[in-house]
Amino acid sequence: MADTTAPPGGTREDGPEGDLDRLPERPPDADPTPSLPVIPPGVGPTPAPRTRAWRAVALVVVPAIVGAASALAVSQLLDDEPAPAGVTILERVETQIVTPEGEVSAVAAVAQRVLPSIVTVEVSQAAPGTTFVATASGSGVVYNAAGHVVTNSHVVGDAAQVRVIFSDGRTYPAELIGVDPLIDLAVLRVEVLGLTPIVIGSSRDLSIGDQAIAVGNPLGLEGGPSVTSGVLSAFNRRVVTIDSQLFGMLQTDAPITRGSSGGALVDAEGRLIGITTAFGVSDVGAEGLGFAIPVELVTRVADDIIETGAASHAFLGISGSTHFDERPDGALAPGGVEVASVIDGTAADLGGLQDGDIILSFDDEPVVTLDGLVISLRFYRVGDSVTVTIVRGSETLDLQVLLLERPEDV
Repeated sequence: MADTTAPPGGTREDGPEGDLDRLPERPPDADPTPSLPVIPPGVGPTPAPRTRAWRAVALVVVPAIVGAASALAVSQLLDDEPAPAGVTILERVETQIVTPEGEVSAVAAVAQRVLPSIVTVEVSQAAPGTTFVATASGSGVVYNAAGHVVTNSHVVGDAAQVRVIFSDGRTYPAELIGVDPLIDLAVLRVEVLGLTPIVIGSSRDLSIGDQAIAVGNPLGLEGGPSVTSGVLSAFNRRVVTIDSQLFGMLQTDAPITRGSSGGALVDAEGRLIGITTAFGVSDVGAEGLGFAIPVELVTRVADDIIETGAASHAFLGISGSTHFDERPDGALAPGGVEVASVIDGTAADLGGLQDGDIILSFDDEPVVTLDGLVISLRFYRVGDSVTVTIVRGSETLDLQVLLLERPEDV
């Protein structure tokens, strides 16, 4: 509805850096690793050139779906000829990767705490009551002791049947309670007692550089979830996928890949801070860009779905753009959202917003950009009342706005 415009004198448009792929698919992966050369001492004749040959070895990965496999190409750099005469090896050097013991034990402790709450989600297009033939898989997180499991909506899609597999191999049919494509979340339910729900954390208590640990089931590999570690790289990312835009996403460099959709991103204590959803690649390969729905949004939407079967989202009802202020040194800096138009009958219209108003804050939180306003709205429910601070001409006004649901014809 809203379009983003730029500062005076040019157009500034936010866009993705490279293509963003959804996770459930399984591509091949190649990682050639050359051997380290031995540097001979400066004595003896000049050695003759050595011929090196690449030999490709195919490693077949059997995923957790029936009738499908992904091949990983593994390349090895082999020496076809022995070391030439005149080369004396004075000392054999062994290279070791040293990781601080504390970090290893911390991640291991988190893994032990989180693994019982992670499941594989398999989907099938076979009609209910017929043999389950898995066509795709992703990950899921045990949300509560009542058997609710959260995952991504793009994992379950239009599946005819869904089942979940726990880390110990137990497999149960799952009922789809509801989906919310707007933030890419779905809730399933299994009839199981004695589940271990994940502990809910907070992404708002963290900072860039804090540890982030991803736990999921990449590529549908058998044998239980995978654990990878990294840091929180950024907050409030806008992620453009093939068919949607996701706002307010967490960014991490903890490795995630296809099949990790719906998995857990946890903090250093093993508390849920996000649901892994997408990763970014460029034309030169993976860039270490993973994205997760923040837990605050996950809990709001999941609770709505569990209670009513669907999630409702507050709708303000404006189109606009980021407003830029000129600083004393001549720089232009984002400083609010300028309203271009107000839709009749919406929360903005009923609350008194007008064309040309500049929104400075939303519920006492500063609004700097249009993306920031959209992100703020995601965390509110229909029926919430908020204070919207605006500048209209030379006046600063506080408007009370009752948030409404998006009209069907908008």
